[in-house]
Parts: sequence; structure tokens; C-alpha cells
Amino acid sequence: MPAEKGSAFLLKVGDGAVTPVYSTVAGLRTTQLSINGDAVVITNKGSGAWRELLSGAGVRSVAVYGAGVFTGSVAETRIKNNALTGVLDDYELSFESGERLRGRFLVARLDYAGDFNGERSYTLALESSGQVLSL
Repeated sequence: MPAEKGSAFLLKVGDGAVTPVYSTVAGLRTTQLSINGDAVVITNKGSGAWRELLSGAGVRSVAVYGAGVFTGSVAETRIKNNALTGVLDDYELSFESGERLRGRFLVARLDYAGDFNGERSYTLALESSGQVLSL
């Protein structure tokens, strides 16, 4: 598998339609994805002192983190409104290879910062709700 550019790892937010149209969240300089799975341990006396896990069981989740420079884009405004109202929205992560992940996420955290004579920046954290599909 060839190396991929980090700049091609994009976060997009839906427009709220039943079949959403996704817009790239402008200004993001850093994007991170974590796929988490809680294991269900089924170890017993017959396991020979080795831990055993139940395949396909447990709770899976996806977390997305990003940091960037505020540009005032429509997508950034939508994320801010989602954070203020606590609503779930459709998001998409796209990669240089063409692979995409889509699902509904909650804005778990949105922070703004700024320095005198510097740009306004933000960081965000999204937590999945329901299944995240790989397309």
C-alpha cells in the first residue's frame, strides 16, 4: 500500500438533507481518526491461562479529532451550530485512496483560541453514534 498525503485526509459535514451533500471543513490542518472496540472476555478455566475474546461482540465506536485555522466557512458554522444545539449530524472522512467513512457523529468538544496578531484557531472532537460505514 503506497503512502498517502495527510492533506488528503478530509473531514466533511452533511447539509442536513435526507441524502446529504457533504462539504469539506475548511481550515483543518490536522485530522485524526480512532476506531475503538470494547472486548468481551470469555476466558474460563479451560482457556489454559490465556485470555479469550468473543469475536464480533462488544461496543465499537469511532472518534475524530481535528485542529485548524478558523475561516468562517459554511461547514465550520454548521459544526459550531451542531455543538451549541447538541444534535447529531452526518459526517464523512475521505482519504487519498478514495476510501470514505460515513456516519452520524456528535460534536463532543469544540474549542476556539486566538492570539494577538495571530489567526483564530479551533480544535474539535466528534464521537460516533450508530454504525460507521466504510465506502
